[in-house]
Amino acid sequence: MTPQAYRRAVRAVVASIPPGRVMSYGAIAAYLAEWSGRAAPRLVGHVMAIDGDGVPWHRVVRSDGRPARGLEARALRRLRDDGTPLRARADAGPPDCVDMRAAAWAPDRPPAALLASEDGSEDRPRGSSGASGASEGSGASRASGA
Repeated sequence: MTPQAYRRAVRAVVASIPPGRVMSYGAIAAYLAEWSGRAAPRLVGHVMAIDGDGVPWHRVVRSDGRPARGLEARALRRLRDDGTPLRARADAGPPDCVDMRAAAWAPDRPPAALLASEDGSEDRPRGSSGASGASEGSGASRASGA
């Protein structure tokens, strides 16, 4: 598998995450592992960091529900707008991470089927548009963290 194919696969998975739901970097890596031969959450984070524009990057979080480092405020704002269940990590303070028990999601079809449903575009999976993606500039492309 080429790096470009893996990048397209990660983007297709992220584009398929519905509003109000999230996947962790590790969940995406595990979902693609058998199909791709790679099981690396950090690689998913790298893909999101360099190629996260145009997909709902804020719906990819760390396994404990925290948003991408450096983009916490923007991601939390978008997650609230999506209606994603949030919780506070400590007893005091505002919600600052996703309630993973309530919001974790996984595709209901295998990776090959998800990827076969792409619209044929080399760079844009089906259903991705600037509307749900990172339209606030290139800052979203810095999303990282595994």
